[in-house]
Amino acid sequence: MRELFQTVLTQPMFNAFVGLYNLIPDVGVVILIITVLIKVALYPLTASSIKSQKALTDLQPKLDTIKKEHKGDQQRLAQETMKLYKENKVNPMASCLPLLIQLPILIALYYVLRSGLTGNNFDTLYSFVKNPGQINTVSLGLVDLKNANIILAVLAGASQFWQTKMMMRKKAPKEAGEGAKDENMMSMMNKQMLYFMPVMTVFIGLKLPGGLTLYWLLSTVLTVAQQAIVFKNKLTINN
Repeated sequence: MRELFQTVLTQPMFNAFVGLYNLIPDVGVVILIITVLIKVALYPLTASSIKSQKALTDLQPKLDTIKKEHKGDQQRLAQETMKLYKENKVNPMASCLPLLIQLPILIALYYVLRSGLTGNNFDTLYSFVKNPGQINTVSLGLVDLKNANIILAVLAGASQFWQTKMMMRKKAPKEAGEGAKDENMMSMMNKQMLYFMPVMTVFIGLKLPGGLTLYWLLSTVLTVAQQAIVFKNKLTINN
């Protein structure tokens, strides 16, 4: 399995990384290009995931009502939940599938950047990819992406905050009465995630090479842009 993973994902991505570096000898720009290429390739899946996540968030008050009405009757609860999903054309699995597909790509990219930024082993290069001998890990003559970078870590955390903020459910108005209780609870949970995820992102970013943190930052920013596009298109269609 490990050899298959190496052959199918890690080796091609490493060769693409080195090939791009041969053309554009700035590792930061190469990481930007790779990030954009991955985002473009996964755009349809990511858009589907964003729509599903947003739809599930919007349906949460109705889901909470169903849970309350059919508490103790798991079969009826499951039936009513699936009926609600069907009526609103929501597929809960659609929000998970893109993440499962992206996970092996992220793992492969981790090994690629780790090898490219912290080593000089080019034994897995294809015959048509020139061996650069050594990769200069300093981007734009300013940032060494081989080492952890606190600025990139903080920016990655800030972008994570931005992304989570866009998905948050607003607190229910007082006029909603008792029916707003569950919605307010979901709002509180979302608010906790709003701060927890960025803090974790900063903490993890401080442990990773700067190149990986840069990828995380760029990927999140592009995801935020995609969320904005998806939400705008949805609003246009609804109007």
